[in-house]
Amino acid sequence: MSSQRPHICVCICTYKRPEFLLRLLKELDAQETEGLFDYSVVVADNDATESGRSTVNAFTAGSSLPVVYCVESRQNIALARNKAIENTHGDYVAFIDDDEFPIRTWLVTLFKACVEYKVQGVLGPVNPHFEETAPAWIVKGKFYRRASYPTGMTIDWRKGRTGNVLLKRELFQPGELPFQPEFRQGEDQDFFRRMIEKGHRFVWCHEAVAYESVPPVRWKRSFLLRRALLRGSIEPKTAEFGFRSVLKSILAVLIYVPVLPFALLFGQARFMEILVSLFDHLGKLLAVVGINPIQEAYVTE
Repeated sequence: MSSQRPHICVCICTYKRPEFLLRLLKELDAQETEGLFDYSVVVADNDATESGRSTVNAFTAGSSLPVVYCVESRQNIALARNKAIENTHGDYVAFIDDDEFPIRTWLVTLFKACVEYKVQGVLGPVNPHFEETAPAWIVKGKFYRRASYPTGMTIDWRKGRTGNVLLKRELFQPGELPFQPEFRQGEDQDFFRRMIEKGHRFVWCHEAVAYESVPPVRWKRSFLLRRALLRGSIEPKTAEFGFRSVLKSILAVLIYVPVLPFALLFGQARFMEILVSLFDHLGKLLAVVGINPIQEAYVTE
């Protein structure tokens, strides 16, 4: 690796997804750099049984791409991200999820945007990828379609995600936990909130696209509803959640419940949109009164 060029460490946190992990590693191996930087990969396995080790070994046996494999045995996404950071070096840190894969110009596009806009980090869109034909209501309802924004737009912390991001490594100070383990979800938004409060700036890059695989298990109505309950139950832990938020959720429940039967007249997509929103607000209200509707740390199926 040339010492004259910046170095990027691409971090992957993984948990029992060997096929997805191998595909991602192969796509990272084919990234274009235009000679602007060198890069390597850090795989942080959040499985105590080290199920990802054989996948990484199989990949490195046929690739010259430097890969560091490490293990965080405590199942917690924030701890896994911190473990990945511990094993990075160089000038920049990128994050991409193990069930995603990027376009060939992903990394160089993020890098150019970071340099051009003189910011501490750049985020890009994550679009859904259906390996099989998904039900029409899933596609029409856009349950996995995330918002994208104009390139160069400064983001607020609510848009902060680690599924597709390039960050300056100087953001991660020794002795500090960048991601807080008390968060079951939203640890990335919390990170961006704290960084933005410190005066750091992050922008969006619409062209730096990654794709997220949406397997059939995520098409289930039960999956969408359980995920909405979990998402809702986490929000009351944020500093911005208060009396107005509680009132908003109460009003939403009072409106959505009688509307549901009529929503069926407009098709499954519209019905599920309202039902998911209802469960999101129910999750918030249950959390306020001390009820944890989802015992698992994550909803994966």
